[in-house]
Amino acid sequence: MPMDTRRASERSCFMHLAVTHTTAYTYSMPASLGPHVVRLRPRCDGSLRLLDFNLEIAPKPALLADCLDPEGNVVTHAWFEGTTEHLKVTSKFQVETLRTNPFDYVLDHRAESLPFAYPRDLEGGLACYCSRGENNDEVLKFACDIAKTAKWHTSDFLTTLDTAIHGRCEKIIRERGGPQPPEVTLHENRGSCRDLAVLFIEACRSLGIAARFVSGYQKWGSDPVHRHMHAWPEVFLPGGGWRGL
Repeated sequence: MPMDTRRASERSCFMHLAVTHTTAYTYSMPASLGPHVVRLRPRCDGSLRLLDFNLEIAPKPALLADCLDPEGNVVTHAWFEGTTEHLKVTSKFQVETLRTNPFDYVLDHRAESLPFAYPRDLEGGLACYCSRGENNDEVLKFACDIAKTAKWHTSDFLTTLDTAIHGRCEKIIRERGGPQPPEVTLHENRGSCRDLAVLFIEACRSLGIAARFVSGYQKWGSDPVHRHMHAWPEVFLPGGGWRGL
């Protein structure tokens, strides 16, 4: 394919998305608001470029400050004075997706098969993402069964695990509460996106793959205006960095 045609084809795969996210609270009587930490600013990386961002908070905070959290996310700290019967937080932003090929990396040959060890210079920074939950023997067995099917090849394990959870578990919408334990998701064969993400993460960690939880938005859906927040896992692959599944 001629170079100029290929570049035009790649550009056509990019997406320009505009999102408005509103969270509103009402109180039955005037309430004092404690310090708030707002995590609504999209993260820029090799796959996403933030074009515009605006955060509106009512009532207006007495003090507002942006900073980086330990994960490198830009978060906003807000402090309030007086009392209020409502709180409304609205973030508006535009982003452009950049990655047209999710496999645009070469996996380090030392990580091609499971289990593998991360280089020493990465071990410390990835330790918290390798920490396993308690009583996850059932998840470990589930992960090992997947690994055997994938012949213990790292890339095949990840895609097979993704397919297995998608095929096994019914996806539901659960608006309240944190993620349920991964063994519960295995028993019930159903869960919200955050439940399935936690199951994926725990399965990866049980075999030594660093994995973390991501929250954001999903492009696909029947209603282009009103959508739920979405969650998915990312894994850290030597040679590929953090990759979402």
